[in-house]
Amino acid sequence: MLIFLYLRMLILVCYTMNKITIFWIAIIYFSGNVLAKNTLVATIPFEMVGSYIVVETKINNSSKLKMILDSGLRYTIVTQLFPEDSMDLNLGELRDLQGLGSGKSLEAYESSNNTIQVGKIKLTNRMVYAFKEDLFNLSKQIGEKINGLIGVDFFRDYIVQIDYSQRRLRFYQNEEFKAPKGYGVMPMTLHRQKMYIQLSVLETDTARQNIKMLIDTGAELTAWFETLTNKAVSIPEKSIRGRIGEGLSGEINGVYARVPQLCIADFCVRNPIVAFPDSSSIAELARTTDRDGTIGAQLLSRFNLFIDTPNRKFYFKPNASFKKPFTYNIAGIEIDMSSGFLPQVEVINVWKDSPAQKAGIQLGDILVEVNNEKTFGSKTSEIRHYFETPSKLPLKMIIERNGSFMNVEIDMKAKI
Repeated sequence: MLIFLYLRMLILVCYTMNKITIFWIAIIYFSGNVLAKNTLVATIPFEMVGSYIVVETKINNSSKLKMILDSGLRYTIVTQLFPEDSMDLNLGELRDLQGLGSGKSLEAYESSNNTIQVGKIKLTNRMVYAFKEDLFNLSKQIGEKINGLIGVDFFRDYIVQIDYSQRRLRFYQNEEFKAPKGYGVMPMTLHRQKMYIQLSVLETDTARQNIKMLIDTGAELTAWFETLTNKAVSIPEKSIRGRIGEGLSGEINGVYARVPQLCIADFCVRNPIVAFPDSSSIAELARTTDRDGTIGAQLLSRFNLFIDTPNRKFYFKPNASFKKPFTYNIAGIEIDMSSGFLPQVEVINVWKDSPAQKAGIQLGDILVEVNNEKTFGSKTSEIRHYFETPSKLPLKMIIERNGSFMNVEIDMKAKI
């Protein structure tokens, strides 16, 4: 009825104004508003910490918690609460959580029927797990307060846009959705709620194959590929060994290498750096699923995305980061922020045969200066950027070890 009233008003105006002009105004108005398909429910800002998406979240009537959006997990996990945090969970049984990695499973309390609130969006009847002991040390590794991870059921009720360009999450009703102009679309499959798409990989100049990949916004890498089956992507001859990451079940090691090309539909990136985990880290995964690997945040963040789980569709459009060069941890140093009154940047891992190990860096060393910049007050993501930037000149550092200060130079010429 309201539409017809608007039309009658426009018809009356046509008697006193240019009729053709008013007619086109009416067409533009109704095609852009009345006939619009997409219903925006909410828009929520997020923070980028490295490649992680961090959102402010409430669980039931908790204080505001900082959580990483991790579509590689099925449920939400609370890893650490700080003195200023409060949360009310009805804790149930103690469960073993098993995932990637070569270590043991983790113990966590199960809690059902929770409400997770992000901005105006309330996600009801959600499962939450609370770690018995924080073994991830996310806050120390990232250098900022992190309370846990939001799993893939975050995407269950709405079509969710991840706008990496403007750092916004937008929620849409799932009826009659149509992606904006310029977005590609491909089918998406779900298994145990997790999301999979086909990725095309060029292994050599002539060998290309399509593989089934998990969409994992919480994996801070470009992609990793399984190495156990006959159809596994071949590991290039030129590679380096290193630590790939931390799974639910422990440390994941393997090799890094470049492949000629990765494509999401017709959008291809050239010479990306990808990972090939050791078989011991993915043996259980290979036994229980048919996936060929994982697409991580360093590839996903080169696109703006719409994730449509109700209709099993994945929309994507390259953004300004699409052509950024791919990097890796050339130095071979891993750091976190040590606890204490004055937090310090501490070396927690040195890759075997890496430039850092050859320069004499040891576990427990404190980084005082990197390239003439004091580390105190810096974010760990800023310091890691030094380790990932290739250079013909050595990386100069001052380290503290057992109360003594030492000057160190690390070769930063890329090996892959």
